[in-house]
Amino acid sequence: MTGLAERDPYDARVARGAAGLLREFNAAGVLAAADVQVAQRLAALGRERDEEVVLAAALAVRAPRLGHVFADLERIRDTATVDLDEPVDLTALPWPQPARWIAQVAGSPLVGSDRPLRLVGSALYLDRYCREEEQVAADLLELAGAAPGVRADVLADGIGRLFRGGDGDAGQRHAAAAAALRRLAVVAGGPGTGKTTTVARIVALLEEQAAAAGEPPPLIALAAPTGKAAARLQEAVHQQAALLDADPAVRERLLALTASTLHRLLGWRPDSHSRFRHDRGNRLPHDVVIVDETSMVALSQMARLAEAVRPEARLILVGDPGQLTSIEAGAVLGDVVGPAAGAPHMSAGGRSTLERVTGAAVAAGPAAADATIGEGIVVLRRGHRFGSAIDRLARAIRAGDADRVAGLLAEGSEHVGWIAADVGDAESLERLAPVRDGAVAAGHAVVEAAREGDALRALAELGAFRVLCAHRRGPYGVATWMPRIEGWLSAALPSLGAEGPWYVGRPLLVTENDHGIRLYNGDTGVVVGGAGGRPAAAFERQGGVVTFSPSRLAAVETVYAMTVHKSQGSQFGTAAVLLPEPGSRLLTRELLYTAVTRARARLILVGSEQSVRAAVERPIARASGLRRRLWGDPGDCG
Repeated sequence: MTGLAERDPYDARVARGAAGLLREFNAAGVLAAADVQVAQRLAALGRERDEEVVLAAALAVRAPRLGHVFADLERIRDTATVDLDEPVDLTALPWPQPARWIAQVAGSPLVGSDRPLRLVGSALYLDRYCREEEQVAADLLELAGAAPGVRADVLADGIGRLFRGGDGDAGQRHAAAAAALRRLAVVAGGPGTGKTTTVARIVALLEEQAAAAGEPPPLIALAAPTGKAAARLQEAVHQQAALLDADPAVRERLLALTASTLHRLLGWRPDSHSRFRHDRGNRLPHDVVIVDETSMVALSQMARLAEAVRPEARLILVGDPGQLTSIEAGAVLGDVVGPAAGAPHMSAGGRSTLERVTGAAVAAGPAAADATIGEGIVVLRRGHRFGSAIDRLARAIRAGDADRVAGLLAEGSEHVGWIAADVGDAESLERLAPVRDGAVAAGHAVVEAAREGDALRALAELGAFRVLCAHRRGPYGVATWMPRIEGWLSAALPSLGAEGPWYVGRPLLVTENDHGIRLYNGDTGVVVGGAGGRPAAAFERQGGVVTFSPSRLAAVETVYAMTVHKSQGSQFGTAAVLLPEPGSRLLTRELLYTAVTRARARLILVGSEQSVRAAVERPIARASGLRRRLWGDPGDCG
C-alpha cells in the first residue's frame, strides 16, 4: 500500500515520531499529522498506553476536521476516507475488532463526564462537540412548544389576505401558519419555492397578532451566516413588503428591517472566535429571530444561537436541507428537518389547526404522539423560479435517481445544456465553446458598464454568468480556470488589464469579513471607473451601490470562477458547472444539487456521465447524533 511514509520524509502530512497504529494510519492518509499529535498529547496527559484507544482518540480528533461530529467506531472501517490523491485499500489496515475496541475505549481514563472524550454507544466524541450537540437538541426541543395567545381567527384572516390568489401555494400557507403557532419553525425548500416570500408574510402575521393582543410590535432580527446571504434576505423581505395587503404601518416596519450576519447579531468579539456577547446569560432582546441559509450553519454556531434566543421568543430557521452543509462539523438543518422532509410529523390536533387557519389540506404523514419538533417544520416543494428543465433536474438529483438525471441531461433544452467532457483533459477544451463564449460575453458587458462608470449595471452583468468549480486547486479547480477565463477575455479585449491589477471591469470576491466597512466573506463587486480616472471598487448594498478605494480592501480576489461552496446564497443568470473526475472526494449529490440550483435561467453542465452518476449516487454522510436526539432516543454524553 502506497502511503505517506514512502514519500518525502519532510512532507508536512507525515507525523514524525509516531509509532505503531498511529504511524500506520498516518502513512495510509487516514490520520493527519495534527490528529496524531493531539492524540499523543491526550494519551500523555491521561496516562493511556493502549494504542488502540489512542487510535480511537486520533479518529475522534479527525472527525470534526472532515465535518463529522463524532467517530463511529463500529462503522469507521467501512466509511473512512484518506487525504491522499491515489486510491488506498483501507481494509488492509489493522482495524481493531469493533466490540472489543468500544469496550476498551469505554474503560479508558480519557473517556467520561469530566474527560476530553465522550462515548455514546459506538460514537466517540470530543467533549466539546458532545456538549454542543446535547445543548442544541435541548434548546431546540424547549423552543418547540406552542406559542401562547395566538388568535386563530386573526391568523386565518391574515393568511387568507396575504396569500390571496396566486400569492403562494398551500405549502407557503402551512409554513406561515406553523411559524405563527409554534415558537420553533422551519421553512425548508429548494431555491424558487418561495421561502423568503413566506418569511415576509410571517413577519406581517406576527405583527397582526401583536396588534390584536394590544401589544407593541415584536422586535424582529433577520440574520444569515454570510453578509451576502443577509443582504439577499433583507432585499427579498423589502421587495415583498411593498406587495403585501397589510396595514401601511406593518409594511413600513418591514421596510425598516435590516439583516445582519449571525456573528454581528450575536455580538462579534475581537478577542474570541467562538464566544459572543449574547449567550445564555445575556440573551438576545428580540421576540423573533429569523435565520436564512441555515444549511450553512455549523453545530457550534447553532449552539451559540440557540442558547442566546430567549425561551419565550420565536426562532424561525429557513433554508434548503439538500444543499451543501457547513464546512465545519455538523449538518444541523438536515438533522432538524429529519424525517419531516417526507411529510409533516404532527399530532392530529396540529394538522387540523393548520388546515383550519389556512383553508388547505395538510398531506398525511406520521402522527406525533404529542407536541414535537415536527409540528413547526414545513418543506416547500412547488418551484416558482426555475425553467422547468432545471427544476426537474434538481428534483432528480435530490431523489438520487442517476438514470433520470442522465436522461434529462441527454434530452437537453433551452435551459439545460450538457457537455459530456472531462474538463481536466486538455483535448476536451475545444468542446467548451459555450463556456468560453458565455464568459467572454458576460465579461465584455461588465467591462463596458464599468468603463462607463455605471456601477449598478456592471454589478447586474456580473451576476449574468459564472463558472463554478468543485475544487479550489488542480486541473478542475478555480486556480486553473481563473487565468484561463482571464486569457479568453484578454484575447477578446486586448486592452483589459492595461491599468494594472485594479483594472476597470475586474470582478472582485471578498474573502474575509471586514466589519469596519461592512464587507463580508462572499460579497462580490466590480472595479469601475471613478472621478478623475481613479478606479473604485463598487459593491451592491440594499439595492444601491457603495464604493471604496481599492486601498481600503484588505482581502479580495478576482472572481471569474468560484467554488460551489462560495456560491451558496447566490444565483446567476447562467451557471457553467465544471465537474471533477468521478473519484473526487468533493463530488457529492449535495454539491451537484447546489451547483445546479445556482442557475436562475440556464445551466451549462460540463462533466462525464461517470462524474454525473458518481455525484448523484454519493450523498454526504456526516456522522451526527443531533437527528437522533431530536427525533428519537436523546442519549447523553455520560
